[in-house]
Parts: sequence; C-alpha cells; structure tokens
Amino acid sequence: MVKILIDAMGGDNAPGEIIKGAVQALNDEKDVYLIFLGDEKTVKEELSKYKYDEARTEIVHCSENIGMDEVPTEAIKKKKDSTLVKGFTMLKKNADIDAMVTAGSSGATIVGATLLVGRIPGVIRPALCPMVPGKDGSHTLICDCGANAECKPQMLAQFAVLSSVYAEKALGVENPRVGLLNNGTEEHKGDALHQEAYKLISKMGLNFVGNVEGRDICYGDIDIAVADGFSGNAALKGIEGCGKMANQEMRLAFTRNIWTKIGYALFLKKSINIMKNRLDFHAYGGAMLLGLKKIVIKSHGSTKAKSMRASVVKAANAVRTNTIAYMQERLSAIDWERMNGSEEN
Repeated sequence: MVKILIDAMGGDNAPGEIIKGAVQALNDEKDVYLIFLGDEKTVKEELSKYKYDEARTEIVHCSENIGMDEVPTEAIKKKKDSTLVKGFTMLKKNADIDAMVTAGSSGATIVGATLLVGRIPGVIRPALCPMVPGKDGSHTLICDCGANAECKPQMLAQFAVLSSVYAEKALGVENPRVGLLNNGTEEHKGDALHQEAYKLISKMGLNFVGNVEGRDICYGDIDIAVADGFSGNAALKGIEGCGKMANQEMRLAFTRNIWTKIGYALFLKKSINIMKNRLDFHAYGGAMLLGLKKIVIKSHGSTKAKSMRASVVKAANAVRTNTIAYMQERLSAIDWERMNGSEEN
C-alpha cells in the first residue's frame, strides 16, 4: 500500500478542491492510502460529500496552517502543529509513509521539506521540477523552476541527474534528452555559471543535447530543460501567461458575432476541446521536489481537483518505481570532487 499525506488546508481552493481531487485519485488508485492533514471537523465535512473506501483513509488533526504571505523560516519554526510541519515530520519519522502532496506555500514547503525530511546524501539543494505541455502531446520537465534563484555549476549538474532519473523511472521516458536552458544553443554561450555547468553535465553520462533556448521547452526535441531557479521560474511563468493569452484570444475570436459562434459550434468545437485538453496544465499535476529522501509534490497554489488528483497519482507512481533509490544510486556513483577538481585545473 502506498501511503500519501495530503495537506488538506494548503492552497487557494482548500479544503474543497484539494479533498475532492484526492478522493478521485483514491477511487482510481486501489493501492493508495491517504492521510489527510488539517482541521478534523472541516476535513470530515468535506469527505462526507463523496463515496470512497474509508478503510484507506485517516485524518490527522492540525490546529495551524501556514499562509502564503508568511516568512517560511519563521513559520516552520513557530507553527509546529501546522499541516506542513506536522506532515513533513511524519514523513521523516514513519518508514511506512511514502510521500506528501501540498498546494500550500512554496517557500514553506521547500524550507520545511529540506529541514525536516532531509536531502539525499550529496545533494546541495533540492529543485522543483514541474511538467509543461509540448508539441504533439509531449511534455517537458523544467528543473529548477524557483527553489534556487542562485546556483552553482555543480547544482545544475545534480539537477540534470535527478530530473533524468525522475523522467526515466517515474514518468517512463526512455533515455530522456536533457538540455541546459541558456541564451543561445552554441557551447560557448551564457555566463560563467552556464559555461561551467555545460562542461559538468556533459560528463554525467546523460543524453545531454547541449544548450537550449526558451522556445525549445515546448517546441524542441528535449524532455528536460535544466535551469537555475530564477530563469526556470521566469520561463515557466512566461509559458503559463502565453497559454492564458491564447485561450482568451480564441474565446474572443469564436464569440465575436453570430457567424463565428455558428462556425465554432458546427465545425471547430471538438478540435478546440482536444487541443485545450492537451495543453491543460491542471492535467500534469504538481512539481516534484527533487533531491529529498522521500517524495514531496508541490502543487500550484490555485490547484483544483483535477490537478490534485494528478499530483496524488504522480506521487504514487514515483513511490512504486523506487525513484528515490535510483536517484541516490546514480548520485553516489559520481565522483563530485574529481569533477570539481577537473574544472579548476
């Protein structure tokens, strides 16, 4: 049985959409057991709206919640009975609990998971790794997308290894193609950080295709775009903005007058819906926080049921495929000191 903690109170649409999506996943994944963290009375009221296997659920009461606007380090220290602190503590101390999913504060999630759950030996910093839609129904991982605004070359090299293992084991991507997000595709492009990272990643034994540009994330022949958190977050938000703009422009175009409405209803509605479903961010779920000793999935703050369901399924798949163990194995096989030394000489 795959045991997953659910932060029922985290996110803009909690607890309603969070619990709804989690229950959908519970009904679909018969080997999943969910532990809901939050105000017991509130969680029970929400759960009472649905039919599900109660034997595969439990509730752990938490009297506190960490808000989006709170300082992460202070909140983690002070709010010991919050869903995040209590959840990460349970995740660390209980061998039979495999993962946690939250749509709560990104900062508090990263700080709390790093301090309380702990990193895989050798990992400098964990990285957020979301999935974005690509051409022809494909998808691309962006690693990192905001956990580390400032990076060292070795961190980017670790992101490349971690995300490659994640794509291969948890997502079933064979020999994933890894690109380094840069301001040009030539090997000499970028600042010192990216030039040194390029050299390190090329020695990791990965399917490294070299530097890639922002447009390649959704329309290039790559499965992973490795980035520092600042650049990765800017790229991710840009993609989200373009998607919203395109959706709005299509809506305006097809509702402009009676003729466009008729044309849409008779000839285009089915095709447009297929396209919208393929490009729907909610279908991809949250971002896995790579580099931790256990599975942590950070869903978007505005997560709704569809995205929460996908996040729970994503966490379960990562557990079933022993993704963390493979990450640890791959990282331990790399002589990082020798790699760094070769760069200095």
